[in-house]
Amino acid sequence: MRVDPFYVSNLANALNQTQSTQQQLSTELASGLRVSQIGDDPVAAAQNVQLLNNIQEDDSFTQTSTLTQGRLQVTDSTLGDVVTQLNQAISLAAQANNGTLDASDLKAISSQIAGVRDEVLSLANTSYQGQYLFGGSDTGTTPFTLDTSTTPATVTYNGDSDVTSLVSPTGQSIQLNLPGNQVFTSATASVLGTLNSLVADYAGGTNAGGAADTASLNTALNFVSQQRVTIDNSITRLTAASGVATEQSTQLTGVQTDLMQANVATISTQLALAESQQTGLIAVISSLGQGSLFDKL
Repeated sequence: MRVDPFYVSNLANALNQTQSTQQQLSTELASGLRVSQIGDDPVAAAQNVQLLNNIQEDDSFTQTSTLTQGRLQVTDSTLGDVVTQLNQAISLAAQANNGTLDASDLKAISSQIAGVRDEVLSLANTSYQGQYLFGGSDTGTTPFTLDTSTTPATVTYNGDSDVTSLVSPTGQSIQLNLPGNQVFTSATASVLGTLNSLVADYAGGTNAGGAADTASLNTALNFVSQQRVTIDNSITRLTAASGVATEQSTQLTGVQTDLMQANVATISTQLALAESQQTGLIAVISSLGQGSLFDKL
């Protein structure tokens, strides 16, 4: 009978391979990971990197949206307070315009509207976590300053007109701010400008243009309400996008776990088989040392 001269060598190689397999399976069982380095499974390792990047993007968006929602909610609340103040000013102006008040009453209403103007100015300069809400992208500068040395008084906007936005992992762009010049000093509906005009209208104890300026203030009120709708929509969209990102992150984490995590039951079975193969190979190799190889044929 012809004997394979590489018989013993092949047995030794098989034993080495079995031991290597056993060691790898033992490592996977101990670490709980099927892939611990690129060489274990290059395709799975590459997929894992992509999954981790996507998970990080989702988690980052969720964290950012949480902080941003707080800012948007304060913006919405501030605009709600502005609406309340403007309604009060309109009510005062309506009293002044009814033709029954004397000069002293008109001057008193002028002072009251000036108080409303100051409150609206304060609201326009609201900050959240150290950043001004209505400065556009210039969140570190007080947006509005008042100059009462003129008649009527004037307001200067110190911010910019930049609208900032946040893009969700699905590519949805969500508006995050309202530049102050768009809300409070618009050329078509100037909240602060109209309030200054009303203050001046009644300051001398007469009604000089109060009716027209009251109509302008109603227009400004409607405009502020429309701007508030924009913020409300952003809050709704951001909340929904954050929920999608959180759900997607959870799903991707599950996929990533399944991809990288070791299957304990399967590995235990494979390890037991490898150990049996090792025991068998050792027994065969050991028996070869007991007598001639030809005695085994």
